Amino acid sequence: MSNRATSTDSKAGPLYSHSRLSSFENCPKQFEFRYVQKIPSETEGVEAFVGKRVHEILERLYLFVGRGQIPGVEKVVDRYQKLWEETYDAERVRIVREGTPLSYYRQLGEDCLRGYYLRHYPFDEGETLGIEKRVVFALDEAGQYRMQGIIDRISRASDGTIEIHDYKTGARVPSQRILDQDRQLALYQIGLSRLYGEVPFRLVWHYVAKNRTCTSDRTPEALEALRHSTIERIDEIQTATEFPARKIALCNWCEYTDRCPLHATPETLARLEQEAAQRREAEARAAAEDEAQLDLL
Repeated sequence: MSNRATSTDSKAGPLYSHSRLSSFENCPKQFEFRYVQKIPSETEGVEAFVGKRVHEILERLYLFVGRGQIPGVEKVVDRYQKLWEETYDAERVRIVREGTPLSYYRQLGEDCLRGYYLRHYPFDEGETLGIEKRVVFALDEAGQYRMQGIIDRISRASDGTIEIHDYKTGARVPSQRILDQDRQLALYQIGLSRLYGEVPFRLVWHYVAKNRTCTSDRTPEALEALRHSTIERIDEIQTATEFPARKIALCNWCEYTDRCPLHATPETLARLEQEAAQRREAEARAAAEDEAQLDLL
């Protein structure tokens, strides 16, 4: 089976992201469902839903700050509550943790925003250079190993350091050792260094559920090692022919448990295999018809 996990064009290699690499590392089967077969997700965990709403409100907050208009904390919270009402879909959003009411998660988002607001008001800790900034960059000179990502916020501190900010709504705050090995923001640094040059960088995580801010720095040697290891991971994905399912702690939050060989019923798996066989037959017929049409030209 060929790996068609990412699109290509005639001038550049496939486009990857930290989340795609992590999906393959956590569970190759999830990677196959999501990026090879491109099966759309019909649900999402409530934790992800809360995280998106908090990110959207913080993005909106910094847009107002950039215009010199700092809304009060109650206005920020009120906008969050309205956004929740506008976007919440009970049929799509799943609560995995049994016994935890929806109100808990709604309040969690509000608490995250209140804590962040009070910690950082009046938001003058640095010059904002970008909000929800998309970056696309190559890890090699030939442009065959390309990465992309969305950076929550980029700022320039008073000492000239470029800071790469990331908002986290999860409950766990990693150790400094784990943060110093984090791939995502370090990859963003590689990409932004092409834009800002050889200036100091600082990686900044805001664990808003715990009202904590953590930072890390990378040496040139560490970035070079990351570049090589990421290229090796992409090579591994590109040459993969099998995508085995792997049981991990996050299985219950996966959007594909209903078709995963480790979780789905035998009847469901048999039905999915039959549907896949029918799709393959239809694709083969369509290809044969196209070839026949070409022969007539």
